[in-house]
Amino acid sequence: MNITIEINDEDKEFQVKPGEILLDLLRREGYTSVKEGCKAGDCGACMVLVNGRAMTSCTLYAAQVDGKRITTLEGLNDELADSLRQEFLDVGAIQCGFCIPGVLISSYSLLTHNPNPTEGEIKAALDGNLCRCTGYIKQIEAIKNVARDLEGGNNERRREKI
Repeated sequence: MNITIEINDEDKEFQVKPGEILLDLLRREGYTSVKEGCKAGDCGACMVLVNGRAMTSCTLYAAQVDGKRITTLEGLNDELADSLRQEFLDVGAIQCGFCIPGVLISSYSLLTHNPNPTEGEIKAALDGNLCRCTGYIKQIEAIKNVARDLEGGNNERRREKI
């Protein structure tokens, strides 16, 4: 079956088999930030944005996203994405890095829809992302810092660290 998807602002057409999952299609097509972890929707390593909402690509059939907009970490190229990446580095929220693309996607989705989240809302947004290295404390700190900077319009603090 043929499907058309907008991936990272580019219209793409794919031939997919019945039952092919989105994760496998994205990996096959070279979107390497989308990691294969559990293939059961439990770990969040394969998180992508589907029409702006964070979703696990291992729980979606490729045919389900026909006509939709998919964004992988490679496609996040704006100030919010840059701020998240930099803040995760600055506070030491990255260790092995396997989960980080999914965590950044979830963080981006959260801050896009709720630029001033509570700690509880941040934890809820990260609930679908498993990280065995960091314990989430630094990740939550990074998200809080970016949210605080967004709220105050303060990009100066981020620039000073670069």
